[in-house]
Amino acid sequence: MSTGASVDPTMWKSLLHAGLAGSFMGLPHVAAQEQALRSHGAGAAIYGLPFDATNISRTGANYGPRGIREVSCQFLTYNATFDFDLVEALNPVDCGDCDVALANPARTFERAQADIGGILAAGALPVTLGGDHSITIPAVRAVRAHVQDPGLVLIDTHLDTALDVGGEQLNHCCPITRAVDAGFDPAKIVLVGISGWMNPRTEIEYCREHGITVIWLEEIWEHGTAWAVGRAREVSRAAADGVYLSFDVDSLDAAHAVGTCCPTPGGLTSREAIELVRGVSRGGLIGADVVEAAPSLDSSPATSLMAGRIALEAMAFHAGAGG
Repeated sequence: MSTGASVDPTMWKSLLHAGLAGSFMGLPHVAAQEQALRSHGAGAAIYGLPFDATNISRTGANYGPRGIREVSCQFLTYNATFDFDLVEALNPVDCGDCDVALANPARTFERAQADIGGILAAGALPVTLGGDHSITIPAVRAVRAHVQDPGLVLIDTHLDTALDVGGEQLNHCCPITRAVDAGFDPAKIVLVGISGWMNPRTEIEYCREHGITVIWLEEIWEHGTAWAVGRAREVSRAAADGVYLSFDVDSLDAAHAVGTCCPTPGGLTSREAIELVRGVSRGGLIGADVVEAAPSLDSSPATSLMAGRIALEAMAFHAGAGG
């Protein structure tokens, strides 16, 4: 018998892991096509790119999108602190995964760029789940094809400004270099949380020669996340057409994210990472990605949960959570 009480759509109804599985947070599946996304009214779209064939270290990030989706049932779309519901604000969807061409980054990235381009053309925020950090390459190419003057914020332990790795340019050490090649203005690029021990001389020289802003991990220790956010926004939001955010889970201390190809001892805390992502995303993004989560390298779901939390925070603060 009905009690007449209204149903709370943010309330749990059964076991979190019961029912059909597959999409991020149980969001509806919509193809990465402009008309389909427009018809649904999607304001954001999760897109998986399960590709890690360019990795120079431990592999397993090709399981990232599946692992993140699997544990995403732990999250609600509602944040009680801010009285904010992501579904009400953005009506997000899950576009599924890229059709990966095995061991072929060029063909894979062409397909991914087309899909992400469709999401952008529909006016939705693409949130790409990697995959190794090479998956940022088709994403920034799609962004640059869509707008004239984007900014970029990378949160990472690595600079990712290699010209190539062993002659290969479509590598997970090269996403920032390829973004510059695609037309991103280096003066509007900020690299945040970088560790001095994990970057070669040629990569920091590239940053200095091109005028890319680097915020070192030690600077965050000294000045705090609010200072780092302010500096990152000052540089990246000089761009006329919005900011792209790329988050590598290896920016986190290995105590918080062991399930990645290159765990970072002494990296960011989970709280610092969330504060950085919230601050960078506030006021809107043009796109985002979360990369290098490798569930098979973690005996717990901790790394995948953090990756999912970062994607959720980016979407929420893009949409106005927190005022």
